[in-house]
Amino acid sequence: MIKAGIVGGTGYTGVELLRLLSQHPQVELAAITSRQEAGTAVSALFPSLRGRVSLAFSHPGQAELKKCDVVFFATPNGVAMGEARALVDAGVRVVDLSADFRLKDVAEWERWYKLKHAAPELVAEAVYGLCEVNREQIRGARLVANPGCYPTAVQLGLLPPIEAGAVDADHLIADAKSGVSGAGRKAELNLMYAEASDNFAAYGLGGHRHWPEIRQGLARAAGREVGLVFVPHLTPMIRGIHATLYGRITKEMDFQALYEKRYANEPFVDVMPAGSHPDTRSARAANVCRIAVHRPLEHGEGAGQSAHANRRDTLVVLCVIDNLMKGASGQAVQNMNLMFGLPESAGLGQAAVVP
Repeated sequence: MIKAGIVGGTGYTGVELLRLLSQHPQVELAAITSRQEAGTAVSALFPSLRGRVSLAFSHPGQAELKKCDVVFFATPNGVAMGEARALVDAGVRVVDLSADFRLKDVAEWERWYKLKHAAPELVAEAVYGLCEVNREQIRGARLVANPGCYPTAVQLGLLPPIEAGAVDADHLIADAKSGVSGAGRKAELNLMYAEASDNFAAYGLGGHRHWPEIRQGLARAAGREVGLVFVPHLTPMIRGIHATLYGRITKEMDFQALYEKRYANEPFVDVMPAGSHPDTRSARAANVCRIAVHRPLEHGEGAGQSAHANRRDTLVVLCVIDNLMKGASGQAVQNMNLMFGLPESAGLGQAAVVP
């Protein structure tokens, strides 16, 4: 059995890790830390885990994390970078769900996160944990940087045509919406029920921290820098991300076939039939990314020869994930499975929850 520890077990990604690992056939939960809740039984704070998790939260300074085989950091940005080195040196494999090791350019990371990086030497070693791109590197990694939720949806949605050189990589658009759990388990005015319910708003237009992460991944696929407009929105739902992605077509091809071939052997990417409109509920509580590919008809097309002036030159891709599953904790378990030579889908067979 793999002995697993979780640093920061009281946030949404932490409790989602607890839910997943408690039912994983090859995992034994060995330690769960929380400064505030040290000494409190996990089941007292999260009754949903009664009968599944018997541990109590322990103080980070007292938890025997070095005796674990793998440690997950479900912590705010800035925590893992200060603690990962000691664990890695002790032979513990680390999956970091924060952003501490996602950006390869340390100076850029410091600009976006307004912190001095505490372990720049680990950044080069860390493997970016998008399994559909870096599967083989993840298998041998000591430290995996689990991707962000928006970056997971946007990259999976745009990778096939970018890899094929079929869209203009200088003018990409990602219009993405997230449920309120994406902001974390914290008390903020805009996340209160009376503020978020029955409301819809864009945010982060002046710069969102996931923008450089998305650009980094897409640039790797394109083999050069890319241009990306990324606009996130907060929606009045708890879970889910819906990304509507736009690219100007530069090379004609069967895009439905392109996506189906690219993800044919991916256990957690579902390319839906042509014309589909995936919704966030179809991915709720499941470690799945559902994608639909569209070439919208412009007004008047098909009515005659003159209609060809309205060229169908825009590819529109719809992509949905659960931000706490494929966008965070589910993907983290997927990474752990690869790191320990387990079937990639072990412990991740949950169907989406409807309604």
